[in-house]
Amino acid sequence: QVQLVESGGGLVQPGGSLRLSCAASGSIDSINALGWHRQAPGKQRELVAGISTAGLTAYGDSVKGRFTISRDNAKNTVYLQMNSLKPEDTAVYYCNYRGERTYWGPGTQVTVSS
Repeated sequence: QVQLVESGGGLVQPGGSLRLSCAASGSIDSINALGWHRQAPGKQRELVAGISTAGLTAYGDSVKGRFTISRDNAKNTVYLQMNSLKPEDTAVYYCNYRGERTYWGPGTQVTVSS
C-alpha cells in the first residue's frame, strides 16, 4: 500500500501562483512515477504533469510553460509549481503514484478567481 498526502491548494487570483505538494509513504517501489491530474466540474480527469524517479517529465498541453513538476526522491515527495494561473485551471487536483500498482490521493481544490 502507498499513501498520498496532498497539500497546497486554495484560492488564488488570475495570474497568481500556487505550489502543490504530495508526499508518498508506505511500500514505495524503487522505480515509480509521481504526478498530478485534475478534474473540473463536468469534465474528464486530465493529466497535468508527471515525473519519474529518473526525472523524466511530461506535461499536459494546457499547462506547458506555466507549470513545473519536480520531486525529492529522498522524501518521496512531488511538487507542482503553478504560475500564471487562469480561471480554467480551477479544478480538484489529484496526486497520482504509479509503481507496481497505481494509487490516487484524495484531491485538493484549486480555485482561480478574482
